[in-house]
Amino acid sequence: MKIAVDIMGGDHAPREIIKGAISSLNKDKMHLVLLGPEKEITGALKEYNFDENKISIIDCDEKIDSGEFPLTAIKKKRNSTIVVGANLVKKKEVDAFISAGNSGAMMAAALLMIGPVPKIRRPAIATVLPTLKGKVVILDVGANVDCKPKHLLQFAQIGTRYAKYLLKNEHPSVGLLNIGEEENKGNDFSQKAYWILKEKLNNFYGNIEGKDVFKGIVDVVVCDGFTGNILIKLSEGITKMLLDEINSKIIEKLPKTEAMKQYRKIFMEIIKGIDYKEIGGLPLLGIDGLCFICHGRSKAVAIKNAIHNAADFVQSDLVKHLKEI
Repeated sequence: MKIAVDIMGGDHAPREIIKGAISSLNKDKMHLVLLGPEKEITGALKEYNFDENKISIIDCDEKIDSGEFPLTAIKKKRNSTIVVGANLVKKKEVDAFISAGNSGAMMAAALLMIGPVPKIRRPAIATVLPTLKGKVVILDVGANVDCKPKHLLQFAQIGTRYAKYLLKNEHPSVGLLNIGEEENKGNDFSQKAYWILKEKLNNFYGNIEGKDVFKGIVDVVVCDGFTGNILIKLSEGITKMLLDEINSKIIEKLPKTEAMKQYRKIFMEIIKGIDYKEIGGLPLLGIDGLCFICHGRSKAVAIKNAIHNAADFVQSDLVKHLKEI
């Protein structure tokens, strides 16, 4: 498989992005297409030992900066890494594209240049978080800050296939994030979305509150992108605070015995399960191809995991399954 990587995207480009790309090459049959200034990439690659047959470079002399207006940038900068990467996906010359650059430009390029799959009008950004019973898919978490109730049906259909084909859950249930469990709860948007989901889905559980997301009551949680983005960032902040407190006040003060080493190991595994660096990048689902948006602060580990995550999506053939909606 071929995966394109934007070498110029993110706060730590290009060094950390290249480092992460090279460290991802342990997967069989993977070929990386690095997008960025050819001379700069070639010079950086001299620091590493790798199979040169697994790397190719496309010279891109333009970059879309984080502060640029997405639509204007993708129209003016035709040889930018994001525009070139989206074109490669559109032409089926790569199986996926990854960038830690301007997320708005990534979404605009994906929608305008690649386009959505049939019956999907609003692609969504999805993430997976741990629960007491396994994992939950949450979407949208940022692509659509304003959307209509009917779009949540599409998010539910996308999330159902994500859970089935990536998480191997044959019968995933869908919950609507709301301020109460009763069917008449929430604002007009939430109430209309509730009845659409109830009418159209045979796997709709009903409303769930924010406190229940991590109990594992449902396998897929749907909401608008504004609410979803606040949910995951609030969860990330609270979790980091609690884990830091536990680590500094308890874990680090435990005696250095073999038993305590095992507890520390378990603690670190819990941290890995919620760390954005372990997830790597979030997929924009519903377009006719695979594009992954990485955190702007991504370093080598996050990029490596984003590439491996993208490879799993390619192998799952999720885009084909989304076309069946």
